[in-house]
Amino acid sequence: MPAYNHEKFVGAAIESVLNQTLDDLELVVIDDGSTDRTANVVTSFSDPRLRYFYQDNQDAYNTINRGLRLATGGFISILNSDDIYELGRLERLRAIHEETSAHCIFTDVTPIDDQGQILDTSHGWHGWHQRNRDVYFRHDDLYIGFLHGNFMVTTSNIFMTRAAVRKVGEFAPLRYLHDYDYIFRVLLAYPNDTIYVHDQRLLSYRIHGSNTLSEAAIVGREQDKAIIRKYLLARCPQAMQALITTGIDRLIALEHELTEVRRQQADDSQARQQSVTLSSRLRRKLKGLMD
Repeated sequence: MPAYNHEKFVGAAIESVLNQTLDDLELVVIDDGSTDRTANVVTSFSDPRLRYFYQDNQDAYNTINRGLRLATGGFISILNSDDIYELGRLERLRAIHEETSAHCIFTDVTPIDDQGQILDTSHGWHGWHQRNRDVYFRHDDLYIGFLHGNFMVTTSNIFMTRAAVRKVGEFAPLRYLHDYDYIFRVLLAYPNDTIYVHDQRLLSYRIHGSNTLSEAAIVGREQDKAIIRKYLLARCPQAMQALITTGIDRLIALEHELTEVRRQQADDSQARQQSVTLSSRLRRKLKGLMD
């Protein structure tokens, strides 16, 4: 559990782990330099299965990577300190592993707000998530689905075997989309051993002010573009990559050109309208003087 300034939420997150129906577990909490009462909340738990570590702030991907190195179990599951596991989640996912031998399993999620209330269906998140799911259902292909969008949603949704964690490696140094990059690497390593439990919501994903930063609107999309390009090419034959790269670049350039042309046309139209309005005013004024 990577934790940073979540004194309001970390207690519920910890309880959702320690109260799991599967109780043979350890919970490794890495406090990434919190300046609020996160440490007090975490250390108030006396459960021997919980281990707490503090570090200077190093960003989420470094914090998760440290947790992966410290974890000792045969399965690795991640939970951000503002999200919540359903109480039967770990038992259910381990059972699916036993049935299928899958190396990575994730489920659908329930979006909640600051108060733990389920977000109304009018919230824009629901449309975004369903569009991504629709692409997956249409193609019945996880890789294609993820090229459209991250319907895993969050690192809190990752449940993997230790062997898979060793093979896939650590999270990339991406501030916002380290989970998106990671799931593509999982799919490349285990294309037939990754399962999406699409009909069970076993994780509550919290949406609140501190995880909708305005900076992410630009930086996140830049990272998104780079990830999609990288992993689109990763599934293409080497001989096709120059062709595909050239086509992608031209389509992007055309979109920029269209945006600029539309902006110029809008500016010209506005200028003409202002000119017509000014001419009309002048005519009316001259007519008034002549009368």
